[in-house]
Amino acid sequence: MGMSARELAAATPATRDRYVDLLRVASLGVVVLGHWLMAAVTGDGRVGNLLAVVPELQVVTWVFQVMPVFFFVGGFSHALAHRSRPRYAAFLRARLQRLLRPTMVFVEVWGAAALVLQLTGVDGGLAGVALRLVTQPLWFIGIYLAMVAFTPPLLRLHERWGWGAFGALAGGAVAVDVLRFVAGVPFVEFLNFAFVWLAVHQLGFLRADGMIRRPALLAGAGLVGATALVALGPYPLSMVGMPGEKVSNMAPPTLALLCHGLWLVGAVELLKGPGARLVARAGVWRGVVAANGIAMTAFLWHLTAMLGVYGVLLGLGVELPDPASAAWWAQMPLRFAAAGLLTALLVAVFRRFEAPVPAAPATDAGGPLAALGITLALFGVLGLSLTGFAGLLEGRSATLIAVPVTAPAAVGLALVGWLMVERAGRDPRG
Repeated sequence: MGMSARELAAATPATRDRYVDLLRVASLGVVVLGHWLMAAVTGDGRVGNLLAVVPELQVVTWVFQVMPVFFFVGGFSHALAHRSRPRYAAFLRARLQRLLRPTMVFVEVWGAAALVLQLTGVDGGLAGVALRLVTQPLWFIGIYLAMVAFTPPLLRLHERWGWGAFGALAGGAVAVDVLRFVAGVPFVEFLNFAFVWLAVHQLGFLRADGMIRRPALLAGAGLVGATALVALGPYPLSMVGMPGEKVSNMAPPTLALLCHGLWLVGAVELLKGPGARLVARAGVWRGVVAANGIAMTAFLWHLTAMLGVYGVLLGLGVELPDPASAAWWAQMPLRFAAAGLLTALLVAVFRRFEAPVPAAPATDAGGPLAALGITLALFGVLGLSLTGFAGLLEGRSATLIAVPVTAPAAVGLALVGWLMVERAGRDPRG
């Protein structure tokens, strides 16, 4: 049996940066609530986007698009983890277990459900929408896998060049957007999945070494930069993807999103003092520890829960109010409470797959196998985020960068990649 949240909280070493744990939980919580809020489901089972229904709300994404905070926290954690476990295969295996085990269980359960729904012919309406949508948040796990994979070389660059290493990645993001928007170079925009998110991740390394000394300057520069780019350039106001827009700040990421990341990182660093005092309270810290233990499971299943609530309402013949109407806003607390309850039930069922497992004896070998494994897992997870589970038997495909991929192929890539990392990081004599 693992330790309870109370026991883990009591055993926390004095040196632990509890504020980072608070940021991790809070950022994922904001993402979950944001997804629940943005889903504008109509009476005929179609799912729209609240930000498209009420465009004036797009400005709130400048506060609530908090994925950069999660990736920043990831950089901080990965720096500490790699320094305590410098062997590549062992580092990858340790970081990936709590990420890929619950993810693969989610994929297997939904894959089986998709087959049943399609074979019985009930994969239309909201069920069909669910099969398309539930895998979309996996893009975030795919990006996170890339961050883990690149941590060792980028940490070495950070240790040598400090802010210069961040500057090189940010410069890459600038160059990509110039080539994309000024020179019209095709496909170059996909490079910013690496440059933008790895630059934000690099800020976590800088924080780990106490090198973010002027967060107000960082926040101000980011806010001014993002404002100027949106006002003067081809960048949209929304910091999340919008249906039908010609340019998205998210997919692929843009220089405007990198500036947004700088503003948010600076802002959370400015709040470090009061945040640290808050999480020093025993009750608050126990809550953060408990939430951290289930955060990935809750993230994976929160869309399933939300769509389940709408499915029950439609199944019972409840008339759904028009999105953004007064009745819709009035009903929102009840929908959130129901989605929260269903998420809690799903977490109770699946949380054990997120529980830490005993560390296997590590090996010095296996670095190339681990690198290949994480690459396959990364492309598999990203591919599945694009294809979804709809059209499983028809071989429906989506284009990942320039390669068509189907859901079964994506699942196979992710599973094989995960097993390769597991094997590479384990000493066969252990």
